[in-house]
Amino acid sequence: MKRSDRGHDLLLGDGVRVGADVTFGANVVVHDDTVIGDGCFIQDNTVLGKVPSLSPASTAKRGELPPLRLGAGTVVCTGAVVYRGAESGPRCIIGDLASVRERCRLGERVVIGRGTCVENDTSIGDFTKIQSNAYITAYMEIADHVFIAPCVQTTNDNFMGRTERRHGLIKGPTIRRGARVGGGVVLCPGIEIGEEAFIAAGAVVTRDVPAKKVVMGVPARVVRDVPAEELLDAE
Repeated sequence: MKRSDRGHDLLLGDGVRVGADVTFGANVVVHDDTVIGDGCFIQDNTVLGKVPSLSPASTAKRGELPPLRLGAGTVVCTGAVVYRGAESGPRCIIGDLASVRERCRLGERVVIGRGTCVENDTSIGDFTKIQSNAYITAYMEIADHVFIAPCVQTTNDNFMGRTERRHGLIKGPTIRRGARVGGGVVLCPGIEIGEEAFIAAGAVVTRDVPAKKVVMGVPARVVRDVPAEELLDAE
């Protein structure tokens, strides 16, 4: 790595491409081949393009990773780490101390809150907001316009690390367009949250949730319909 005069104590790896009007804070590290779009703001003490270090028991895929790519106007906040192989659309915000792992795809204007961890091989759709200190497990699919409140926990392994059978069955939750997930909710492996569903705070969701339904409780149960005036396409 070489020091660059683009920022204070900025280190750039080989093959890094930086667009126009990019601003760097202090002590930023940008690893090899990273692509930073026009107008990005990379704040202090961030690490971009980090190569993952996997344990022998990790279920994450191995192999060559493409470069990290940040869309135009993206903000990577203080202390965040974004891995090689990830990709963001334009105008995303990745909050302080957040991490986004390899092979993750963020759509346009996605917000990742402070301290949130987005694990590998997860896709997040346009305009989705994930608030602070959430855990987004590996192998999840999150659609457009989803809202995930603080401290939501998601899971992908019903065997919790035991038996070889788990390797073929690991799957995170799927959250469809416009769904809302309240603070402190736990989502179990492989379930589907239907379009525009509403999960009340503190619920433990152990089975699929129908579209446009409100669920609450432990375990979560349907209690009513989502009001029509709260739907994304309400007039």
